[in-house]
Amino acid sequence: MFLHKNESVSRQEMDKLQLERLHETLHKVYENVPFYKEKFDDLGVHPRDITSLEDLTKLPFLSKKDMREHYPFGLFAVDQSEVVRIHASSGTSGKPTVVGYTKKDIQMWSELVARAISIAGGKPGEVLHNAYGYGLFTGGLGLHYGGEELGMATVPVSGGNSDRQIQLIKDFKPSVICGTPSYILNLAERMEEQGEDPRETSLKYGIFGAEPWSQEMRKTLEEKLDLKACDIYGLSEVLGPGVSMECHEAQDGLHIAEDHFLVEVIDPETLAPVPDGEDGELVFTSLTKEAFPVIRYRTGDIASITREKCACGRTTARMSRVKGRIDDMLIIRGVNVFPSEIEHHLLPVQGIVPHYQLYLYKKGSLQHVELQVEVEDEFYNEIKRDMDHERVTSLSKEIQRCMKSNCLVSLDVKVHPPKTIPRSQGKAVRIIDRTDEKVEV
Repeated sequence: MFLHKNESVSRQEMDKLQLERLHETLHKVYENVPFYKEKFDDLGVHPRDITSLEDLTKLPFLSKKDMREHYPFGLFAVDQSEVVRIHASSGTSGKPTVVGYTKKDIQMWSELVARAISIAGGKPGEVLHNAYGYGLFTGGLGLHYGGEELGMATVPVSGGNSDRQIQLIKDFKPSVICGTPSYILNLAERMEEQGEDPRETSLKYGIFGAEPWSQEMRKTLEEKLDLKACDIYGLSEVLGPGVSMECHEAQDGLHIAEDHFLVEVIDPETLAPVPDGEDGELVFTSLTKEAFPVIRYRTGDIASITREKCACGRTTARMSRVKGRIDDMLIIRGVNVFPSEIEHHLLPVQGIVPHYQLYLYKKGSLQHVELQVEVEDEFYNEIKRDMDHERVTSLSKEIQRCMKSNCLVSLDVKVHPPKTIPRSQGKAVRIIDRTDEKVEV
């Protein structure tokens, strides 16, 4: 097992390194980014006033709204001539958030992703099958450069064209596959449709992320593909993939690259820090980025952190699996619930496949949520393809009871035949909002 020198240092050594790099970053943004200088001055704080990591709370937050208001390059800390690459979010809820990278940023990113792939089990000389999308999305190119940096033969397949992907897996014999968990599940099911056994491939490790996924989804992927499924975390505003990575040895939280990022967890309502081990909103400050440093960026992702040493030997802080995003949280008759919680309790139900969607709509003035699921082929054949069969009714009621007892929410449940819920070709679409459409009571 390879450990980077900064993955096993003492807490005192890490704190010292972080504070040194934080000072450099704060002076950089204060001198080169008018947005930060104005924010700091408004609060009456100067970079020299930050004498400990605890002083971080004196600094302002950065939000996605701030990034959109300074679209496209208003938050860059270097001259345009030094920027060698630009990535951006999809911009589905407004202007995209734009990030830039210098040559040094790209090299640092590549090294971090190489480290992450190694943490997940990848080794130099092996083949990496990269099914993340390429383009403005950071996933594809992020894993690609990391794979090459580690010394793996990296196959830039991108997403979609599942039959070709399956053929390349059979021919190139990769040990590592990267992609969203929902799409990799789709690949495994397609193999089964072709009469192939997904457990018989060369794959040993899976690096899955870019969408919230549950422990039950992990079990499903590991059983179907006979591999170790590990979670990777990152977001374009902070860097891209490689901010944190789950180790294949323990699979017990994602190791944060603390030599490059400071992490906080706050209460999204009060903005106050929450204790280690409690869920809250992740906030990141970058320590080594040149083109686009971020100070206290509010991610909107809900997770917790622990600073206990991992069984793998690493001492870096670990974050839990992301439970969801603040803007994805559903409030159903006063109860807060994330789609990942629903998935956690839904997937163990016998007779259904791990594909589902949540439809939001209104009946009169009341919001309703309908959970749409799909039965397995075996179940479908046993009921002779009769979706009016009493076993379908019984299955629907079982799911309703499960949601009520575990998630404390009452959901309408609609059960579909096999292969009727749309399959992911990238990020899974879990929530369909139809609240603006009128539904008769």
